[in-house]
Amino acid sequence: MTIAICIKVNDGIVLATDSASTLSSKNGVIKVYENADKLANLYKGLPVGIITWGAGSIGSASTATLIKDFRKRVMGLIEDQDKWSINKTEYSIQEIATKFKEFIFDDIYMKYYSEQQDFVQGFLIAGYSANSDMAEAWKIQIVKDNCFGPEPVMDNEKCGINWFGKTEAVVRLVFGIDPMLESVLRKNEIREEKIHRIIKSVTNSWSTDLISDPMPILDAVDLGKFLVELTKGYFRFKPGAAIVGGPTEIAAITKHEGFKWITRKLYYDRELNL
Repeated sequence: MTIAICIKVNDGIVLATDSASTLSSKNGVIKVYENADKLANLYKGLPVGIITWGAGSIGSASTATLIKDFRKRVMGLIEDQDKWSINKTEYSIQEIATKFKEFIFDDIYMKYYSEQQDFVQGFLIAGYSANSDMAEAWKIQIVKDNCFGPEPVMDNEKCGINWFGKTEAVVRLVFGIDPMLESVLRKNEIREEKIHRIIKSVTNSWSTDLISDPMPILDAVDLGKFLVELTKGYFRFKPGAAIVGGPTEIAAITKHEGFKWITRKLYYDRELNL
């Protein structure tokens, strides 16, 4: 499972995630691995990143490997350049997201693995379009044999926080309520119109605004780290498997510096692999 955080401020976008990957069966969690790769630079040299949550693989191929397969295509490093590659001076984040959807859903999932039951996989592609002053983020979601998006997660001119995956801890912190509150009220036979009034009243009173548009990018990085660590701690001490955990990975994407890793795990020693 995953917590995936996207924080957009005027200075840029921060992507943050944990590294847990869960193997499950009908009887529950079988194994939790703690070193999955869920965050990547989608085009080396361009201010474009991707973060993923949900299923950690499609068939036997890890999501991380499939993302890198697409990166080689969109960078024009393999055949079919005309189909996949982009113009580095005129591209848009939406264009890259649309190409990624065609690759991951049409060419991989539907051709080879569409019989998987209860399959859910999400992707967020974020960064700067060519010659753009504001960052943007586009979401793609595969649910069984349907693919939704790409769709923007917020207005291009607005800033804010988006979260995906196992979001209970973050929702409790930001909105002051548990995501299950609505269903609990409904089970207790509270009228539908009253449920919405209660939730609106509680969130208006207890919501916490964690960012402002001019927040420095380094503070946004610290906030992303805090929200991931909060969720990791929540699942560590909550009864059951620690399905959010492992190293925290963070990247920042800004207009002038581009895609920069802030914290990143590597399976090899850099000094031995110059």
